[in-house]
Order: sequence, then C-alpha cells, then structure tokens
Amino acid sequence: MGKRFFKQTIRDVDVERQTVLVRVDYNVPLHEDGTISDDFRIRASLPTIKYLLDHQCKLVLMSHLGRPEGRDEKLSLAPVAARLAELLGRSVMFIDDCVGDKVRQTVRHAPCGSIILLENLRFYKEEEADDASFAKALVKSSGASFFVQDAFGAAHRAHASTHAITLCLPSFAGLLIEKEYTAITDAMAHPAHPLVAVVGGAKVSDKIELVERLITVADKILIGGAMANTFLKYKGYEVGSSVFEDGQDEVLGRIYQKAEEKVGAERIADLLVLPLDVAVGNKQSSERREVAIDGIEPEDMALDIGSRTIDCFSAYLHGAGTIIWNGPVGYTDNEVFSYGSARIALAVASNTKAISVVGGGDTADFVLKWDGNDGASFTHVSTGGGASLELMSGKKLPGIESLLDAYGPGVVH
Repeated sequence: MGKRFFKQTIRDVDVERQTVLVRVDYNVPLHEDGTISDDFRIRASLPTIKYLLDHQCKLVLMSHLGRPEGRDEKLSLAPVAARLAELLGRSVMFIDDCVGDKVRQTVRHAPCGSIILLENLRFYKEEEADDASFAKALVKSSGASFFVQDAFGAAHRAHASTHAITLCLPSFAGLLIEKEYTAITDAMAHPAHPLVAVVGGAKVSDKIELVERLITVADKILIGGAMANTFLKYKGYEVGSSVFEDGQDEVLGRIYQKAEEKVGAERIADLLVLPLDVAVGNKQSSERREVAIDGIEPEDMALDIGSRTIDCFSAYLHGAGTIIWNGPVGYTDNEVFSYGSARIALAVASNTKAISVVGGGDTADFVLKWDGNDGASFTHVSTGGGASLELMSGKKLPGIESLLDAYGPGVVH
C-alpha cells in the first residue's frame, strides 16, 4: 500500500449530498478598480470544489480578503463569486454576510449541488481572534455536516475559520491542502540530491529558520535579494546605499557556525553561496550597471544579482536533483531589476529532471507572470507565502494539525 496523507481527506468520508463548509483562500490581488488581477488561488481551489460537486454536495465557501478594519466594501468577495462562476460555468450565490439568519435561510433553501460564497470573514474581528463563539456561529449559520480545510495560504494562522472551527465539526483536508503539504514536505524531507535552494527576499530575520533548516538538508544555498546585502555586510563588504538589515550579526554568526559544523570552515562558501556581482541603480532606474561585490560605491544601491552570479547560480541549478526557491533575487517591481529572477526561473524550468518547488507570495507571483503557462514549467508553485515558508522551515501549521488524523497502513506524517 502506498503512502497516505497523515490527515483524513475528503476522500476518506462519505460526503454524498451533504452540506459542506469549505475554507478556501480567495485572498487574491486586486486592481485599483476592484477587479481581480490574478485568479491563481481561485483556480487552485477548483479540484476540491469539483470533487464535492460530483458528490452532489451543497457547498458553503468562506474566505478572507485583505486586511479590513471592519466592513469595507472595497474588500468584498462579490467579484470573487463572479469569477468563480465563470471558471466553473455555473451559478455561484453570494451572500453579503458570513453569519446570521440571512446565511442560514439561503443555505437551507438551496438545493444540493449549490455553491454559496460567504462575505469576507475578516469583516468580523472575531475571525483573527480564533474566537470559538464566532466559529460556532459559522457552523450554525451554514448548517454544515462537515468542515473542509483547503486554504493552504491561511493554514499557518490559528483563526476561527481555520482552527476553532475544527472543534465544532468533523474536519477534513481538501485536495489542495494535501497537494501543497505533500509537495513541500517531500521535497524537504526526501530530496533527490543535489538539493539546491534559492533564498531571496528582503529580510534575513524573516527566513532565519528556513536557512537554518536548509543548512541541514541542502547541498547548496544560493543567497540573493536584499537579504544578500545583509550577508555581504556581515562578511565585511561595503554595500553602499543598498537596503540591508541591521542588527543581524548574532543571527548570521549562528548561521555560519551551523554551516561550519556541517561542511567545515574551508567549505562554507560552497554551501552558503553569495553573489559575485550585483546590478546597481535606483528603484526607478531604466538601466542597470553591474559591479563586483568589492566595487560597490557609497551611492550604489544593489537591486539585483549580476551576470557572473546569474551564470554561477544557473550552473548549480542545472545540475540539481531538487530545487527549493523562496524569495526573488532582485527588485522585481522594476523590470530592469527582475532580470536576475527571470534567469533563475529559466534555469529552474530548464532542468526538467529536477523536482522544483516554488514558495508562494512574491516568488509565486513572479514565476506565474514569467511562465505564462500557469506555472506548468515547475513541479509545484505554492499558493501560500507565509504558509509555505513556515512549512519549509519545519514548523507545524495549526490549520492542518487540527484536522482529523488518518490511521492505518501507509500513513506518514
């Protein structure tokens, strides 16, 4: 018997013609006019929705969107309901609340096979407080028999709709949760070597635990983005006007100590690979100028990795058996400084023999725009930024841990 997911999924329960409350992640980016700019997360929810519809379930979907302080019509999920209906080719009922009699009556009178999307959960402050009474109100209003967690992007938060609610209903994992968790944990725990990790983004402090875990499992850790400036500053290089994170010497000292314990002092630079050169300018620049890391002038701002670094990183990625990528390696808001990240994406996509896992958030946003094929050039592109980072770092996600455990042969945590 093959390996089974460590939590019970919707495949493990008889959901035929049941009312099912599903936590999805429709926290999608919006244009200034309120239209959806990227529906990747909506499309990622479709396999679970279609599975439940195939079993004639009545679906009550709930999500948050943005960070409203009370009710904010600019962050209503109404546009999401319209887009979901387009993707499914069937009607989706939208209710402008998520608890109360209006929800209860609408769900009660809807036939099996209906899809109902509730209003933004964060219009209620009780959602982020993991409030048990609010969770009970969600259950009572929906009249659901089961809860399905399929919001990977919110699974690292212990909120009422991800955590407290699991104390109120039998709770199961959706297909996206199973896919995300399995792809990320398998790549970290059972990689094909060499395992090459690309770690970028702005702050070392956000990714301390990820880098420390990668030191134990990776063969190469390629450092880019603004966090590379912090590493270079620690190593004694001048970084000019570049963004870097002050006060991280103790943390970086610990990281280098762990690296030395693994490979020895003389091979640290082979494990923690820093840029050889950088592209400098300002965030509004229309051209890039490349300089060696020992040639950064006081007025220079490093905003991307340089050509020598791109060639070096690409060579490691071409030879990798597993690739983990978390964080862009440059300032991708300016196309001039997204070149390094685009070349990294090309190197990852070109290695068709490797397992490639791309963390969510800014990294996923970038590769989806670059790929033009819904991320098909990569083994897995995550829908969750913070959730993927925490899972890669070895942390447990409360929105998954609280689901019903699976039992029997083949179950592996």
